[in-house]
Amino acid sequence: MKKIKSDQPNYFEMVYAVVREIPRGRVTNYGAIADFLALGSSRMVGWALFRGTPDPPVPAQRVVNRKGELSGRNHFPMPTMMQEMLEAEGVEVENDKVVRFKELFWHPSELGENWGIGYWEIGCPITNSPITNNQISLAQSLE
Repeated sequence: MKKIKSDQPNYFEMVYAVVREIPRGRVTNYGAIADFLALGSSRMVGWALFRGTPDPPVPAQRVVNRKGELSGRNHFPMPTMMQEMLEAEGVEVENDKVVRFKELFWHPSELGENWGIGYWEIGCPITNSPITNNQISLAQSLE
């Protein structure tokens, strides 16, 4: 059977796009991403992050479970790698759980209701990845 190429992003690509927007030093959870995309479930988001092969890579360490636990840690090359990556961003972790989780929690709704409009048509000339609305705003402010 011949695969049909679509201009529309698939579920994995949409998950990756949202995860790439999570600010450094902040975390979100699988359910928040699923709710924001209004597709699938938190398990599907986890599946996309740990079974897919995003190019360029995504900061999957910033996605934790609803309690702030590093439930995806065993999907990294070393079980401690997720914690180490978060700590390098200034996120404190104790007993495989994000300290001050509620304070550091970022919800994708912060991207705004128009996020995604035109997102897939514009590509970054350097990485060939989609340019975000935040990047467009930044570029316009520098002009």
